[in-house]
Amino acid sequence: MADNEFNFYNSENDGYRGGFGDYADPSPAPVPGPAGPGPESPRKRPGRFTKRAIALLLACVVVGGAAGAGGAAAYQQFAKPDTVVYQGERPTVDVDTVANSNGGQPMTPEQLYAANLASCVGITVNTTVNIFGQTTTSAASGSGFVLTQDGYIVTNYHVIEEAVNNDSVDIEVSFANGDKYSATLVGGEQDNDIAVLKIDATGLQPVTLGDSDQLVVGESVYTIGNPLGELTYSLSDGLVSALDRLITTSGTNPVTNQKETITLNVLQTNCAINPGNSGGPLFDSYGNVVGVVNAKYTETSSGVSAEGLGFALPINDLKDIIEEIIEYGYVTGKPYLGIQVNVVDEQMQAYGIPAGAVVEYVADGSCAQKGGLQVNDIITAIDDTAVDSPSALTAALSSNYKAGDTITLTVVRNLEEIKLTITLDEKNDQTESANQIQDQSNQQNNYQGSYNWPFGSFFW
Repeated sequence: MADNEFNFYNSENDGYRGGFGDYADPSPAPVPGPAGPGPESPRKRPGRFTKRAIALLLACVVVGGAAGAGGAAAYQQFAKPDTVVYQGERPTVDVDTVANSNGGQPMTPEQLYAANLASCVGITVNTTVNIFGQTTTSAASGSGFVLTQDGYIVTNYHVIEEAVNNDSVDIEVSFANGDKYSATLVGGEQDNDIAVLKIDATGLQPVTLGDSDQLVVGESVYTIGNPLGELTYSLSDGLVSALDRLITTSGTNPVTNQKETITLNVLQTNCAINPGNSGGPLFDSYGNVVGVVNAKYTETSSGVSAEGLGFALPINDLKDIIEEIIEYGYVTGKPYLGIQVNVVDEQMQAYGIPAGAVVEYVADGSCAQKGGLQVNDIITAIDDTAVDSPSALTAALSSNYKAGDTITLTVVRNLEEIKLTITLDEKNDQTESANQIQDQSNQQNNYQGSYNWPFGSFFW
């Protein structure tokens, strides 16, 4: 079965609307459970940019109207004294014997739920649109969790992406005790599907962050979230089904309005994950957050249903990203060329045109323009890394380089190979906003005739 046969939930295609009539969430009964400070575990700095390559979309729900809503030590304190992130410790798991080597005991599900319920939130993104003179409000529902006592909240980027460049979009954060807050978007990282919100609150109960590198296949995990946007604060359990899965999602860049594919490194679980669970925490049995729930398989294009195939972003891949979003509003140091590229059509390759990433647009003032890159150039390599497609170009840049690095591009121009030396820009709002095709018709006219095609002009 081909990988691209699978379909996935996301906020654009799940079609879920309406509610459950007079359904009301019962007040959860308190269950005693362990909580409180403990020793700090050593911190690993994960790779900032995730691995790359199978096809999927994300778990978020859209509804009409408003939707319902372990031991630790401080490991990071930001400029504000109340902004502290807690990291928990768990016993080391011996993979050979699958036993706790130091005798530590996990929580029961009841204890884990009671200890973490106050740290889990529902997120509603309200969008008001005018259709034929009628004002309509729709809401995208997701989940999230409290990161710090002073109101920083973590969720998926795809849950709040409507608010990224639209100030009229409202974000509401709801707690199990009925408290609701308006949230502001601190920043988001589409390439890793993570975002940070801020609410005006203090004295909140934050989660403790675990170490996803310690996870082994077969151990128990749990998630608390808001499936379907209405069955709020639901606990589901499962196992770690696999580690280091590579899944490719598709979406639209809110700045350039261009379709993009993003490859994420995820862990697989059979926890029940549905639209509305996106952005919720995935806990290990010691009550530490080891992942952020973000997607699930639904069915193949041939109609074969898929069950129990959920995915979460490992927390170790996100810790540094979250810290930088809180400090700067975005992830610093990401490399950026300032171009738009496309594939080289297979028909073109049959006439001797090489595979690669063909340049459709070069932003004014970008490092690519300064380095001499031109429309219709075909990028075939970065330094010693071959490039045979736009995704290969993206993977090579994000895996091996940072802003300020100098690279050598191998480019085919008018059937001749040339080398260009370029010092990479940083990816941020300014460089992304400059990378927009202002006049599509003029740009397309530039594509014609710049190659001496064997059979005439071709529109890239």
